[in-house]
Amino acid sequence: MDAVFLSIDCGSSESYTDENGIEWTGDDAYIQNGDNKTVAYPSLVPYPMSTMRVFSTRKKNCYSIKVDEGERVLVRASFYYGNYDRKNSPPVFDLQFDGNFWTTVNTSLRSYDVLSYEAIYVVKRNFTSICVAQTKPGQLPFISAIEVRSLGINMYSQVPSNLALHLIQRAALGANQTIIRYPDDAYDRTWNGAYGFGLSEVASQALSINITTNNSPPTAVLKNAVVSASTSHIIILFTDLPAKPTPVYIATYFSEVLLLNPTQKRSFQLCIDDKPISDPIIPPFARASEAYVTNRIASASNSFSLRATSDSTLPPVVNAMEIYTVSNPLTNGTNVKDVEGLAVLQSGLKVLQEWSGDPCLPSPYTWDWVQCSSDLIPRITALNLSGYSLSGSLRDFSSMDSLQTIDLSDNSFSGNIPEFLGTLPNLTLLNLAGNRFNGTIPTKLSSNKQLKLV
Repeated sequence: MDAVFLSIDCGSSESYTDENGIEWTGDDAYIQNGDNKTVAYPSLVPYPMSTMRVFSTRKKNCYSIKVDEGERVLVRASFYYGNYDRKNSPPVFDLQFDGNFWTTVNTSLRSYDVLSYEAIYVVKRNFTSICVAQTKPGQLPFISAIEVRSLGINMYSQVPSNLALHLIQRAALGANQTIIRYPDDAYDRTWNGAYGFGLSEVASQALSINITTNNSPPTAVLKNAVVSASTSHIIILFTDLPAKPTPVYIATYFSEVLLLNPTQKRSFQLCIDDKPISDPIIPPFARASEAYVTNRIASASNSFSLRATSDSTLPPVVNAMEIYTVSNPLTNGTNVKDVEGLAVLQSGLKVLQEWSGDPCLPSPYTWDWVQCSSDLIPRITALNLSGYSLSGSLRDFSSMDSLQTIDLSDNSFSGNIPEFLGTLPNLTLLNLAGNRFNGTIPTKLSSNKQLKLV
């Protein structure tokens, strides 16, 4: 499929184009559960933040978005409470993606600010799911906007594909714009203009900048830079890392701002706690270079700096940087045989199509009507669908071969009892009471001595 560039205005039913030329769509095609709400003062916030979808039922509620398997994506989820319920009671809840914990959204800390969280990761199935989960009684999760962007094949490839990046900050140093994003950045990364203490802002003398580096920073963030006063002065990179040591990924971007003469040289190294961790960095003129911090544990107590080498005649310079924490290994999700079987079951039962995302993970936020094993790759062991107002016939979900319990009682299923139910090797309880099944019981069910049939 084509690259994904999707912006969902949650709680809205309209489509529109914003001031940056980004096309937004309402969320009706992506989720059925939840209620659309509007903030108390919609004119005070960007238009996508004026509405949200609020969820008062289910352990978790998910948006599922089609993406090519193996594609690296940038996902941004945004939240603005805005006293939509007129209760002045901003909630706390969890944000998840693809069966993984992402972060705890605490809108009580900044109830009148937009909270945005951004993650970069490789999708392991042919869709990605963004979920909110209720974690405290009476505190209803909500979401205001979801943005999904496909990234280039080499972007952020220094990070293994089973790890996610969680953005702390992205800075365009010396930039003359407050924020740089789409269309200046084709991938719609948001770069905040930043300066620094004791540093000078300088504009590049290059008429154009050729960018062939892995992470494809936009030209707009390389047109300006900050430079220290002399070769004896360092540039300190303010990282905003958490106090607790955590794996980090830092990308720094450089482009020489001056057309140097043969007697001039700009050379410096990236340092942690004053110890060099990189080879000498010599920024190219009219081109870009990148330097990374990877496979490192760091915290707010560590200092990151750029320090001139002994043979440099010019002080260090930096154009832009990105700071991320790195996740634990991502789950592979619920066993694919069960996911495929559920998809077959749901395809014939419209009521069940309202559930999406990973059915088992993260624990304990399973779908309301499934039970799962505690394996690293969970198996679904029970379907508890009693009284779900289901009707029609059952489609073949026999790939779910770890099922031990199936409770379909008190619905309106009709027709013959499906033969495939007798092929499930671990089934010990099958409750079909209160339906309209007819015909004879399949031999494989009636002869199964380990099965209790109700």
